[in-house]
Amino acid sequence: MSIIYAPTLSTELLKHCAERVSMYDRENRFCQEDFDELKQAGYLLMAVPQKFGGQGMSLAEVARETRRLAYHAPATALCINMHNYWVGVAADVYRTGDRSTEWILERAGKGEVFAAGHAETGNDVAILYSTTKAEQVEGGYRFDGRKSFGSLAPVWDWLGIHGMDSSDPNNPKIIHAFIHRSTSGYKIKETWDVLGMRATRSDDTILDNVFVPDEYIVRTLPVGFCGADFFVLCIFAWALIGFANVYYAIAQRALDLTIEAAQQKTSVAMMNHPMSHHAEMQHGIAEMILELETIEPHIEKIAEDWSNGVDYGHGWPSKIVSAKYHAVESAWKIVDRALELSGGFGMFKKSELEHLFRDARAGRFHPANSALTHEIVAKTALEINLDEQPRWG
Repeated sequence: MSIIYAPTLSTELLKHCAERVSMYDRENRFCQEDFDELKQAGYLLMAVPQKFGGQGMSLAEVARETRRLAYHAPATALCINMHNYWVGVAADVYRTGDRSTEWILERAGKGEVFAAGHAETGNDVAILYSTTKAEQVEGGYRFDGRKSFGSLAPVWDWLGIHGMDSSDPNNPKIIHAFIHRSTSGYKIKETWDVLGMRATRSDDTILDNVFVPDEYIVRTLPVGFCGADFFVLCIFAWALIGFANVYYAIAQRALDLTIEAAQQKTSVAMMNHPMSHHAEMQHGIAEMILELETIEPHIEKIAEDWSNGVDYGHGWPSKIVSAKYHAVESAWKIVDRALELSGGFGMFKKSELEHLFRDARAGRFHPANSALTHEIVAKTALEINLDEQPRWG
């Protein structure tokens, strides 16, 4: 069956996704129906260049569509962002003349799904370091380790992973690779029972002597920031700007729900006038708007600059993590304020604000975390090597 797609998501499709949010969250199950409809609509082809059967959308364009979906179904938008960011990475690398990721575009154009296996317990600098062991063998590498937050676990065809080759202690390497679902040696362990973003079904993936042939080894790089080539920088850009837009959309939705409730809810103390006339309600909504107004220009600017090839040089990591951090932290403040202004109704499971509150909190778990973000931003400004260890005393 050929995949039919349009430049933007239809109102009807978004409505369907919105209608299923509560069910997915309550049952803690994967957003399968959303995924099927979105795939049929071409949502997974947005970043695929037209040459490979896709729409050829830039990071800025994909980010806006991610935001539109997230307004209605944040967990669905977040998990499919995992696929779209791999395709976006491959497309940007391909546009530089580097053909190492061309096969990703070919397969994505045919409908195959990509997911990310980077998160690891004990590794707070995902992608640049790894607790997963990578051992070079004849014809490829073998990987042993455990990956967390494996969104799209029920449906991926390819899982992007990385591991550390420490065979030369003086020159360790990070190996970036992809495993196919038919590969032997991995196991998806059902661990996903969490606070928010439940519909992503981000179970753990255990790698037990998994062999990846050389053709699916996409990068062998030095450990740390010194090994962050354009491929790695693309991962940060596409993943984190996608995250930022998901949480911005959550904040926008929380504000809209708060305004709607304030206009409808009456107060006996105010002679049955709507709560919208209450001074503190007005003050709270103003605070939310003032916070929200700062997010969109920031994330739009960074996404547009990336898409237009603006040269920030070594400043790009700082630009990217700053945009994600700003969006997530501001979204959390907005949703937290919305819950306060709900008058207690937001505590009930049937309230949309209740699951938006949990989803918004999940954003602060996503990389880059607060500590790493502050380190990158400060060292960049101070012109300190990002791999330099902190000194005390």
